[in-house]
Amino acid sequence: MSPPTPVLVGPTAVGKTAVALALAEHLPIEIISADSRQVYRRLDVGTAKPSRRDLARVPHHGLDLVEPGERYSAGRYARDAAGWIGEVRTRGRLPVVVGGTGLYVRALAEGLFLEPPLDPPRRRALDAWLAHLPAADLLRWARRLDDGFTGGGRQRAARAIEIALLTGRALGHWQREARAGAAIRPWYVLFTVPRPVLHQRIQRRAEEMVQRGLVEEVAAVLAEGHPPDAPGLDGVGIREAVEYLHGRRPRDSVADAIAASTRRYARRQETWFRHQLRGEVMALDASRPPEEVAAAVAAAWAAFDRAPSTADL
Repeated sequence: MSPPTPVLVGPTAVGKTAVALALAEHLPIEIISADSRQVYRRLDVGTAKPSRRDLARVPHHGLDLVEPGERYSAGRYARDAAGWIGEVRTRGRLPVVVGGTGLYVRALAEGLFLEPPLDPPRRRALDAWLAHLPAADLLRWARRLDDGFTGGGRQRAARAIEIALLTGRALGHWQREARAGAAIRPWYVLFTVPRPVLHQRIQRRAEEMVQRGLVEEVAAVLAEGHPPDAPGLDGVGIREAVEYLHGRRPRDSVADAIAASTRRYARRQETWFRHQLRGEVMALDASRPPEEVAAAVAAAWAAFDRAPSTADL
């Protein structure tokens, strides 16, 4: 049986990254990002990537993997992350999974989604058709073809439609039935903060993103020729900047629009993590300073790591 792996999860802006960085003062860790937006290159401000100083302080894996026009699936993430985790362990260090993308965490902790075979020509033709559908039509088709579709951006909706039409079965069926073994044995830490505190943090982050050049960053990516609905641009925070750059909102509304969208997204994350994590979950109040929270995580990990597992009994 594989050794347990700490997995730090929680809604966006709860403070996961700050706690993980502080945890490096207690344990020899490397961070495995579980953030579906941070895989995209050159979208640093819009996806709240760690700073260069933070990256120099603690090695990170899972950042800057693909171009903004590419899709990156949860199954691909699980395969890649399993490799990073193995490499970290060979160096005698502790991999710590950190992020808020529940599907990435599930793929890594519960088993790899094995994509059914898809006919390449039909897939290319379907992708070309889907690229021209308005977002509202994509969501409507996804819900019609997959009863288990719970919403999301263009990429998730297109994925649900693609699997349903090309295989004759909904994506949920394949996710339940077509799995390989789990890549890790997770030890979950779920970070929470009171709702007013989270909303304050979200508002502050949104304002800082605009001040740090979010709009200019997104404009540069669009200038490379990527369409406004490219997978890397279809995310909370970046989507609002795209709307401004295409004349659909005034610039002074961007930060507030990001904060509003992020609050809705955080609520969905909170619901997901409350109900979807399988196994033992330790909840921690992250409203304290990151150093205090990290110390609590390190102490709990030490106690957990010393305790005999059921496999040893």
